[in-house]
Amino acid sequence: MYSKEKIKELQKLTNELVKKNKAGSISKKEIVQLRDTLRYHEYRYYILNDPLVSDFEYDQLYKALEKIENENPGLVTNDSPTQRVAKGLTKDFPTAQHLVPMLSLDNSYNSDDLIDFDRKARELTGLKEIEYCVEPKFDGGSISLLYENDLFVRGATRGDGVEGDEVTTNIKQIRSIPLSAAFSEYGLLQVEIRGEVLINKSNFKKYNEKIIEEGLPPLANPRNAAAGTLRIKDPSEVAKRNLEAFVYHVSYFSLLKGKKVPKELTNHSDSLKMLWDIGFRSPEKEKKVFKGIDAVIKYCNGFEVKRDDLPYEIDGMVIKVNDFALQDKLGMTSHHPRWAIAYKFKARQATSKLLGVEFQVGRTGAVTPVAKLEPVGVGGVTVSSISIHNEDYIKEKDLRIGDAVLIERAGDVIPQIVKSLADARTGKEKKIVFPKTCPVCDSKLFKEEDEAVWRCINIECPAQAVERIIHFVSKDAMDIRGFGDANVRKFYELDLLKDIPGIYTLDFKKIGGMEGFGQKSIDNLQLAIDNSKKQPLHRLIYALGIRFIGETTAKTLAQAVNHLLDLKKLSPEELQNLEDVGPKVAGSIYHFFSNKDNIKLLEQLEKLGLQLKNQKKEMTSSGNLKDQTFLFTGTLPTLKRSEAEAMVEENGGQILGGVSAKLNYLVVGEDAGSKLDKAKKLNTVKIISEDEFLKLIGKK
Repeated sequence: MYSKEKIKELQKLTNELVKKNKAGSISKKEIVQLRDTLRYHEYRYYILNDPLVSDFEYDQLYKALEKIENENPGLVTNDSPTQRVAKGLTKDFPTAQHLVPMLSLDNSYNSDDLIDFDRKARELTGLKEIEYCVEPKFDGGSISLLYENDLFVRGATRGDGVEGDEVTTNIKQIRSIPLSAAFSEYGLLQVEIRGEVLINKSNFKKYNEKIIEEGLPPLANPRNAAAGTLRIKDPSEVAKRNLEAFVYHVSYFSLLKGKKVPKELTNHSDSLKMLWDIGFRSPEKEKKVFKGIDAVIKYCNGFEVKRDDLPYEIDGMVIKVNDFALQDKLGMTSHHPRWAIAYKFKARQATSKLLGVEFQVGRTGAVTPVAKLEPVGVGGVTVSSISIHNEDYIKEKDLRIGDAVLIERAGDVIPQIVKSLADARTGKEKKIVFPKTCPVCDSKLFKEEDEAVWRCINIECPAQAVERIIHFVSKDAMDIRGFGDANVRKFYELDLLKDIPGIYTLDFKKIGGMEGFGQKSIDNLQLAIDNSKKQPLHRLIYALGIRFIGETTAKTLAQAVNHLLDLKKLSPEELQNLEDVGPKVAGSIYHFFSNKDNIKLLEQLEKLGLQLKNQKKEMTSSGNLKDQTFLFTGTLPTLKRSEAEAMVEENGGQILGGVSAKLNYLVVGEDAGSKLDKAKKLNTVKIISEDEFLKLIGKK
């Protein structure tokens, strides 16, 4: 796509634009250069997987382009990198007719099928030997892309093969699909190409971990996730899933006036190289060309062994007659082309029997049902336990103890139960009964209205104890140095520490007899524990590990009360009157302080000498910054963020969690991020430097 000379030019231009952007001197005349530079770095990142600038530098140049375009709407072009981002929800997906039908491929599962496919192809063409192009069969969602005059104008799902859903806005969120491509350099006016949308294994795993943490069931596999994402009505949600796309076939093209068919469109292999050269992610690096079917079979068998090493899921290989003229001669049936066949790899599914369900309590109190199965081999591993996530998931899948179930495992993805085999039931199966109380401490379980997860909210629950203690002693919480993860776990296993109050009643004589604990270590640990009793109230609130309560919200809560136990007097509605406390956060706080075991814990900690009173409240009720709200962004010249925030609070001000209409001052340092952009759009926020901030509180 880029010559060596062009690459040098763009790399040099990048350095110049980064410097100009820092100085705030990029002009609207440089908008074309800015767009070219951003497109080049998108290509390096999303196609070659070889970025040349940091994410931060790319983001800053992107924001510079956005700013120029916002100020000069007439300069915006359809293929600008900023035009991927869509605003609002898609109401409906209209139907789009493909220029050429998207037919299915005939499937084969062994070498005999491939030999038979080759025999028929040779008989129909009259050739003794045929040249084939072989490439991976990507396991995702099929798409059709239409380009006219080099611009991307429409994207559609496969649908019924004749027409599909028009999902152009969602496809624009996929960075490996260019918004413009130089088809005209090959004499092409209109081009329709086929491709596959994927989520790579790494991104799929990260996304699942995120939604599991939110109490939602994970996506079953990358294939369904990719295909389903194309029909999500919120493009911003599509963007979060980091889809990728491979394009693998030119299905239709028309020529510019006076142009001839380019040599790149005389065979399939060369067409893949053309797509790669103009900026698409085609299987150019994965394809192989062979004469005769024997070499094809050998390559397919070898590739199956390597499938788990790929960053994305494949479920086989596609074998295509390489010559386009021969493809036309072979033609198609009503169902599939005669010039291509899919060689499917061994299945990664198996059936087993659901023997029972165990209910496990996690770090956040989430109660997770785990299915116990008859051991079965799936995708190279033996599976005997599978998480079935939550009560709603069990009902949706209609799972029962004694059911025959279909198991799936794709690559390194966690095994999932695809479905129960209801037709195989004997009548002896039993419904799965979800517990109403914690399986470990017997406390009543709680579920938020908009969540599917039941939770134990008893802070003393043994199942959560170790992780809660680790959080309580951590640096941003009570900051008890010398009390790392390993020591907490060791003390817990030796029965020296079982709960949070136990931190303050440790038997140091017993610890003294342990390996690695000399007198100096013990003295330092004891001193750190004693010092933690003097920590301000907001640190204690954060240390309690109340769900949804971060450091900023903890400060808001501390500032709202004279004593921590005052929070138990506030209703969810009253809590929502506090800064940055919405319904979900208010519900979490209310239920925590409604639990008698949690109140008992707090009373215990107070008796042990911890500070539950807000000693700062009276001190900060007046001051230079009284009733003023602040937020900091970027790197300040002399102050650490924590020091600056402490100064605000000492002078009666309040720290907010984000930019909003309630923010009075945004203090900006070097390399300020999106907070600065958002604040500029709000005319109510005063944007000041560190020096101006210090003057506000009377310091130089």
